[in-house]
Amino acid sequence: MKIYLQQFLSTAGLASRRAATDLIKQGRVKVNHKPAELGIKIDPKKDRIEYQGKIIKAPEEKVYYLVNKPIGCTSTVKDRHALKKVVDLVPKVPKVWPVGRLDKDSHGLIILTNDGDLTNKLTHPKFKHEKEYIITINKAVTQDLLSKLSKGVKLEEGLARADKINKLDENKLSITLHQGWKRQIRRMLGKCGYRVIDLQRIRVDKIKLGNLRIGLYAKVQL
Repeated sequence: MKIYLQQFLSTAGLASRRAATDLIKQGRVKVNHKPAELGIKIDPKKDRIEYQGKIIKAPEEKVYYLVNKPIGCTSTVKDRHALKKVVDLVPKVPKVWPVGRLDKDSHGLIILTNDGDLTNKLTHPKFKHEKEYIITINKAVTQDLLSKLSKGVKLEEGLARADKINKLDENKLSITLHQGWKRQIRRMLGKCGYRVIDLQRIRVDKIKLGNLRIGLYAKVQL
């Protein structure tokens, strides 16, 4: 069965679909010894796919790891400046990558997989998947703060708005949003005059962190 080349590259763990599209445009991918064209379909069983001279094969098994990322661990695959990477917390074979990001100063749920389709579904803005966080801040949670976060806070990318907000304690709240801008919650609270003390992600779509201990992973079926 033929599939789009960028889908194959994503499934093979080379890159996300969007990144694979860029690799094809840059002429770094070959199909049957010829530079690949964007939009072509290939047969993984018959066609020879190369990236920078290396033959690319799709993994036989799709794997899914739920990881409770600790603070100080980066959500990257390659980073020579990082002391700890989230990919170092799971088995090295098969090669996997993080689904989305969770900043270095935050902890909690992050999914690692070699499934390009799942990565696309959980990270592409058009699907609007929810992500839920528990945040501790430096001052008391007020009704005014909850109102501002609900109505929206203006950031460089546009209006950042929480989909759901709940006050959990005097200085603790939960925020659910589908937007995924860089350090979004920290920036939203900063605009409102608050500083984040602790930020934990506990859910991505219907996938929950549960009681998984910090720094550990669980292999699951999704």
